[in-house]
Amino acid sequence: MYVSLQTLRYGFKSGLAVILGLMTGCLVHTSFLAIGFASLLKQFPQLFIGIKLLGALYLFYLAYVIYKGGVPSGIPVTEVSEKSKASLFVQGFFMNVLNPKVSLFFISFFPSFLFLPKQPIWLQFYALGAVFIAISSVGFIVLALLASRFFKAQKSNHSFFRVIHWVQIILFIGIGIFILLP
Repeated sequence: MYVSLQTLRYGFKSGLAVILGLMTGCLVHTSFLAIGFASLLKQFPQLFIGIKLLGALYLFYLAYVIYKGGVPSGIPVTEVSEKSKASLFVQGFFMNVLNPKVSLFFISFFPSFLFLPKQPIWLQFYALGAVFIAISSVGFIVLALLASRFFKAQKSNHSFFRVIHWVQIILFIGIGIFILLP
């Protein structure tokens, strides 16, 4: 929603600046995992199960918070001044790096995809981070394109926001269940 709202407010190119900032922040989270968390997993393999459980519980909690928050009635309209692409990049970067939810997501989700026992864990984390950043970038760019064209027409369509509301809830629950699978 953040990328969508920034795109609506400042235009598609500004949305791209936010996306670049967010993905650069993902590189910081990936490095944190690759350098620090990989060594912890080697020393304490039982930690993996606890982190998976906490990660799944956190995702279930997010689904509950979205459910209890109700369906938004539309996109808030506010007066905004023009922002530079650099300031939008920095805003996206710091929003991502300082968001503990992103850290928890990386910590709880990425270890589920470690599958090459003979390869260094740090290398696997960087590979997963690169795949995540590539897929997320494409997804965010598509989202920014949609926001610049579609969301303006839907800003007062309550049915649209009801669908988005339930998709978010189902997505968080589904990812939480996936994390718990062996």
